[in-house]
Amino acid sequence: MSDDRWQNKYRIGSARAEWHDYDGGIYFITICTKHREHFFGEIEDGNMVLSDIGNYTAEQFQNVSTHYPDAEIPLYTIMPNHVHAVVVVSTCRDGVHTVSTTKANANRWLSDTVNETMQEISHKKGRLSVIIGGLKRAVTHFSNENDFPFAWQPRFHDHIIRDNSELNRVATYIENNVANWKDDEFYTP
Repeated sequence: MSDDRWQNKYRIGSARAEWHDYDGGIYFITICTKHREHFFGEIEDGNMVLSDIGNYTAEQFQNVSTHYPDAEIPLYTIMPNHVHAVVVVSTCRDGVHTVSTTKANANRWLSDTVNETMQEISHKKGRLSVIIGGLKRAVTHFSNENDFPFAWQPRFHDHIIRDNSELNRVATYIENNVANWKDDEFYTP
């Protein structure tokens, strides 16, 4: 099919910065649930009380380096209907990122041919998108296996963190997000 299908009428352009490859860096990301539904739990008496899906999401964020050795999430917060995180993606020394085909990997049921295809796609998408996509898939898979109603909003928001003062502002925002829930742009009662 040609790229001019539907005369670009229904095409949604990328929200990613065209000047950045997303294969390395520090990012502030926000991922929302579909229709901003409260799937992750509720805030009670100033504390976030996580649901089963919220707890599983926290585990995935804490253990991101297990599946993506070039990624780290040193700070995150899970809110009732969204997640904020600082994601650090190390630049690969040889310029090649690999997709593991071990049985422990979430892609264990895929053939080697499909994994090779995924490796090619991952270079085009940028490493950050691959990592966030993997986290979203893992949470969706968990919810489906446990018959929990759940869905993500398509895509995610990212902000490239350029210096320490910006990182400090983001960290303060994340750390105070639960306390400031009623003033949050994603707040829904």
